[in-house]
Order: sequence, then structure tokens, then C-alpha cells
Amino acid sequence: MPFLGKDWRSPGWSWTKTEHGWKRIFLYGNPLQDNREIDLKGLCNDNNEHLFVGDVCELGTTKRKKDLYNNNTKSQFVFVDKWIYVQNRSTKERHVYSTLGEALNRLDFSSAIQDLRRFNYVAKLFQLIARSQLTSLSGAAQKNYFNILEQIVRKVLDDHYNPRLVKDLLQDLSLTLHNLTIHVGRCVLVGNVNIWMCRLETIHKWEQQVNNLQIPKQMCSGMTFNDLPLHMQNRILSELSDAYDIINVGQAMPALHCLSEDWILWKKLCHFHFSDKQFCRNLVLSNSNKVDWKLMYFTLKKHYPMKEQYGDTLHFCKNCNILFWKDRQLALFFKDCGHPCTANDPDGCLVPISPQHFIDLFQL
Repeated sequence: MPFLGKDWRSPGWSWTKTEHGWKRIFLYGNPLQDNREIDLKGLCNDNNEHLFVGDVCELGTTKRKKDLYNNNTKSQFVFVDKWIYVQNRSTKERHVYSTLGEALNRLDFSSAIQDLRRFNYVAKLFQLIARSQLTSLSGAAQKNYFNILEQIVRKVLDDHYNPRLVKDLLQDLSLTLHNLTIHVGRCVLVGNVNIWMCRLETIHKWEQQVNNLQIPKQMCSGMTFNDLPLHMQNRILSELSDAYDIINVGQAMPALHCLSEDWILWKKLCHFHFSDKQFCRNLVLSNSNKVDWKLMYFTLKKHYPMKEQYGDTLHFCKNCNILFWKDRQLALFFKDCGHPCTANDPDGCLVPISPQHFIDLFQL
């Protein structure tokens, strides 16, 4: 099979199996000739950002062109499958391991952030990677990480969706990069240190844009939240699992402040995140010898992890050792479990994966 580039270690062309035989996968819809040079300026065009989906296929170019466009080019991927086989131990047949960078490249996170059910999940996962796993990523995975991070920031700026979560993500990433480039040293970073300094400046620019984000007031002539009956407002607030969301609702208008301070609301929130055994160890009483549930919540938050809640997560098949995104529409209409499963009961083998569990899967 012919190879792309001058290096014999190049991965070569990508192929897919069809009914009529094997067909080549073309980048940008055009076949690449053997002696045809690749125009990196065309590949770096921001208008082509949605075309980067697929198996890892770094284009072979000369060293000079790599140095020139290393910080601006987008990683080239042609995603065929939205799942990855997790190999966390060595066998006689297979002496390789699945890495976190490989999972970051293979799983389609670019499409996941466009789904509101998966946005918080991906943002939290990227926050955990920024805190402790950034140096374990390969060069291609790091480039893909920052490309997806740019799409996350752009979505927040355009749709005004959950800016507080992205603020925390950028803050943790900025702190990690500052420690790695200034205090720890350059040897732990993959790539030129000037590229990392450029990325750090970009993160500071994103932080400033998110901090200066102004959400415009919506002009609505219909029914508003304040027009709802009191019991319906209470019911909506009780569905919130984040304490800061409840506090922000109370700051929106004086009429909602009393609802956000209701002790029954904070009691439900404490019971949702923490167990009864944890309550007994950290009872917080008010001046009238009654339990201050709001203060107790923030006290328990300092000592115990809170329950995480996401609209949709990655799933892990215990039978196939495959990590994948589960498409609920395909599963509903076509009985497709999202990956080539061999179990008699595929749904019984699926386990939802939290962001921290995702990190732990690739710990050797």
C-alpha cells in the first residue's frame, strides 16, 4: 500500500470496506495523487474546522513546513467509528495499551459539545485532563485537545451556555500551563516551548472574553418565570442540582430571593449529594438549635465529593471492553447499541462512565 509523505513510517492511506470492495477515504473529497504536494494553508483555513473527524492520520510534510504551521494547523482526523477498544493489560496476542490521547482522538468530542446533554460532561472531562493529565497526551492529542477547547469557548461566547463551568476550566488550564512552563520546566512538555507560551496567551485571551461576556436581556411578551404559581417555581428550583444556580436565581429578582433561601430546598439538595452518615458527622446548627441546611451543604462540600449529574455520558461495555457514545435515536429505532457488541443482552453490559472514571480507565 503506498504511503503519504517521505517517511516510511507514515500510516499511509485510509480505507473503508463497502459492498463493492475496499474504497479509499479521501480528505476534503479529493483523492491525493502520489506526487501532489499538500497545501497546508488550505488545511489551516478556519472554515474547514468541521472536516476534521476520524482516525489519526498526520499528514507527512517537510520539516520546514511543520515548524511553520505547527501552531496553526488543525489535526487531521477522519472519524469512521465513535468507539474505542480499551486495552489496559498486556496479553500474548497484544502487547500494546490504549492511551488517553488515543481515546481523545478517536471519540468524537467535537460533535459531543454541540449536544447540550453532553456539553457539561465534555467540559468537566477536559477540566480533569487540564489538572493532571495534560503532559500524558501525545502531540497530536494535545493539538486536538486545544482545537476542541476552542470550539467549547466559541459555543459559550455564541450561545451563552454555562460560562461558569468554562471559566473554571480555563482557570485550571492556565494554572497548569503556568506551573509547567515556569516552575516545573520545559522537559515535561511535548513540542516547542514557544508554542506552549502562545497557547498560554490564547487561554488568557479566552479567559478575558468569557469574563467580559454580557448576556443580553431577552425581551419576551409572553409568560415569564415570575408569572408562574409559587408551587411551580419551587418545583423548578428543586430540580436544580447545583447550589450556585440556586443562588444566582435568587439574585435575579427580590421576589425569588425568599424561594432560594427556603430550608426545604437546601435540605433536598443535601440529601441528593450526601448520605445520612455524612450528615451525622457534620451537623450545623443555627442560633435557634435548628439545622442550617444551606450552611451544612457548603460544609459537607468541603469534606466529601458531590454526586455528578449529566444529561448524557460515555458508556463502557464490560463484555467488549469498548468505550463509546451511545446514540439514543439509533438505539430506539434501529436497536443499535453504538458499537459492534457480541453479547446476548448488550444493554445489560453497559456502564455509564463519569469523567474521573474515564481518566482512571487509561491509568497503567
